[in-house]
Amino acid sequence: MNTDVSNAHDEHHDADHDDHGPDKGIGRWLFSTNHKDIGTMYLIFSLTMFFIGGAMAMVIRSELAIPGLQFVHPEFFNQMTTMHALIMVFGAVMPAFVGLANWMIPLMIGAPDMALPRMNNWSFWILPVAFGILLSTLFMPGGSPAGGWTMYPPLVLQTGDAFPFLIFSVHLMGISSIMGAINIIVTVINMRAPDMSLLKMPMFVWTWLITAYLLIAVMPVLAGAVTMLLTDQFFGTSFFLAAGGGDPVMFQHIFWFFGHPEVYIMILPAFGVVSEIIPTFARKKLFGHDSMVYAASCIAFLSFIVWAHHMFTVGMPLTGQLFFMFATMLIAVPTGVKIFNWVATMWRGSMTFETPMLFSLAFVFLFTIGGFSGLMLAVAPADVQYHDTYFVVAHFHYVLVPGSVFAIMAGAYYWLPKWTGHMYNETVGKLHFWSSTIFVNLTFFPMHFLGLAGMPRRIPDYSTQFSDFNTIASIGAIGFGLSQLIFVWVILTAKQGPKATDRVWEGSHGLEWTVPSPAPYHTFETPPQARIANEAFE
Repeated sequence: MNTDVSNAHDEHHDADHDDHGPDKGIGRWLFSTNHKDIGTMYLIFSLTMFFIGGAMAMVIRSELAIPGLQFVHPEFFNQMTTMHALIMVFGAVMPAFVGLANWMIPLMIGAPDMALPRMNNWSFWILPVAFGILLSTLFMPGGSPAGGWTMYPPLVLQTGDAFPFLIFSVHLMGISSIMGAINIIVTVINMRAPDMSLLKMPMFVWTWLITAYLLIAVMPVLAGAVTMLLTDQFFGTSFFLAAGGGDPVMFQHIFWFFGHPEVYIMILPAFGVVSEIIPTFARKKLFGHDSMVYAASCIAFLSFIVWAHHMFTVGMPLTGQLFFMFATMLIAVPTGVKIFNWVATMWRGSMTFETPMLFSLAFVFLFTIGGFSGLMLAVAPADVQYHDTYFVVAHFHYVLVPGSVFAIMAGAYYWLPKWTGHMYNETVGKLHFWSSTIFVNLTFFPMHFLGLAGMPRRIPDYSTQFSDFNTIASIGAIGFGLSQLIFVWVILTAKQGPKATDRVWEGSHGLEWTVPSPAPYHTFETPPQARIANEAFE
């Protein structure tokens, strides 16, 4: 009798489980509220945008490979630089980090899913619409926006038919970001494992919590700025039009009040990813976990009071220049704390150099180069020389490519076996790493010299004195672009490798390594004990 009851209970449980599995076909992806599915969609979308933005970068670098006008008209060249930046920032880097957050934060804190699953679905599906609108401007009379991703008036107001579509797509991107950020905050604050206090959270969760607050604070600022552009264009206002008593420099202040925290929105989650990976492959605990949390919080706070270092050449009073110069230099302190903590974590560790660790080491080293050139740009009198030259382009690409993009790739290699249940081909992963690292330096390092020699940015042609370094940079860019096809191959063949264990990496730690590989569709139906997970790995 008891056996029958037990069997009936098991059958009922199995049926229950079937009801809660993924839908079949396209409905699974359109209507999914599962954090793993939505994380996967964000990552696929991000990779797609990475290649579209990359194709635009190929147009830019092909045109600049040798002096003279080669392939495209100057106007189209400016459209490519503008679209490349908008797509890479809002379409590739930010959605990739949101995808990693969707996949990993519930697993790391022991939550069954994100707190607001329907909003999670909605926040993703807004993005393809936003970028569909943005990309459609390529086919409109007058072409895409060509006023730079910063959308400075009065230049951007000359855009033509595409202008309102640009503004609308930026609004949609912002709405998606704010919804995603609210979801992450609610999940982290309310759904942690019972014994996981805030300071016991993994660094990736911490950096994303801070990033989410930044997003909520600054996305409405961008929305306000672009709405004022819209009313200047169509409704007779003069916020930024000097002829009507407005001030175009005011737009720069509003834009960069959003734009500088935006830089940290793209790098703080990268710090979190690297802070998970380095301790795993050094087989040591992260050195100074709490100081890393405080450093990330300091960076977030300071990011709000440094915006005008982008504007040293607008005629700012000397007092303002001094304030923004010193405030900018101050950010180097908490950033330096992070770098020293990563180095201290590796110090005397039992290090191995699998692909995620290689990308993380390249991140630490090359991001530091980007940080040093940032300090150079922070010096107001020197910045008058660097401003709007290729030195600035070199600086922010060192922060964003070997910075954000390498961290995303490190995270993808690190968690891919947990997602797929199989080990990827380590040799091919290392080939991807070495080709990417060599070509990324070949692309962006010569730009420092071009900038110091005075080559302006956003120009399709240049004098012959700049030709050698431009040719090297263009060869590097095409090599870097082709190297990413290796990454696609790794992803497409990810399920063909040997089965992954639950723990995957020998030095791994945390709740996400206690669930099976691949991670089941539903995890943590009863809240886990974070303490037990850590004890198991010590």
